[in-house]
Amino acid sequence: MSVFRAVILGIIQGAAEFLPISSSAHLILVPYLFGWKESGLSFDVALHFGTMLAILVVFFNEWLIMFRDAIRCIKEKKQNNNGKMFWYLLAATVPAAIVGVLFDDIIENIIRNKIWIIALALAVMGLLIFIGDKWANYHYKIEKKFEDITLKEAIIIGCAQVFSLIPGFSRSGTTILAGRLQGLSKDAVTKFTFLLSVPVICGATILKITDLELTKEVIIGILSSFAMGIISIKFLLSYIKKHDFSVFAFYRVILALIVFIKLIFFK
Repeated sequence: MSVFRAVILGIIQGAAEFLPISSSAHLILVPYLFGWKESGLSFDVALHFGTMLAILVVFFNEWLIMFRDAIRCIKEKKQNNNGKMFWYLLAATVPAAIVGVLFDDIIENIIRNKIWIIALALAVMGLLIFIGDKWANYHYKIEKKFEDITLKEAIIIGCAQVFSLIPGFSRSGTTILAGRLQGLSKDAVTKFTFLLSVPVICGATILKITDLELTKEVIIGILSSFAMGIISIKFLLSYIKKHDFSVFAFYRVILALIVFIKLIFFK
């Protein structure tokens, strides 16, 4: 892999990880559309590590406070909101962690090689995001804030995250949709989704760390995804204050159509 491609893929990962458009799908489809050799899952995990560093930098204070208060909850046997949210995030991680470990071989060796499945997942999830967001706007006049998220809602979001193991569905897309359908505000569900990415990506990195070689291209890819990840996080947090998720839904469907056209007419 050239340094140029490592930079491009790092930028794509950094942008797509936090936008509801599926970074894993893009890391497979971009090489497919441009005729590049696929980078492989271990390189993808390295790029995800870069975006995990980005979310840790942006939300470092939040994680520090949540961890501190979670320990305090245990010591003092008193519940507080920050400590509670720490355990909710860990609980929401469990479903995807279990399914990811059990079906890792199927996901890596079968589903990742089926371009039509990835394109279909992009399109289907795009439509669901569009419909679900509009439905939430209509049915929930008073939306829940981040601190009002319950354990049940967190676990449902975590269960929805399981679908993101299939490239194309999108981790942020599935979790944002699940949160919106439960009445969470755009700000609340986006922040929860961002924070939820840390234990998930950390777990995936640990599982694949033995396959990872720290080459020049890998390091450059990590740095690119890290820098772009910070930009992407700040962009989405600002964007959703005045807009909904429709533009991402349209993008997903258009990209899926491009992939299907290539599959059918330009094999």
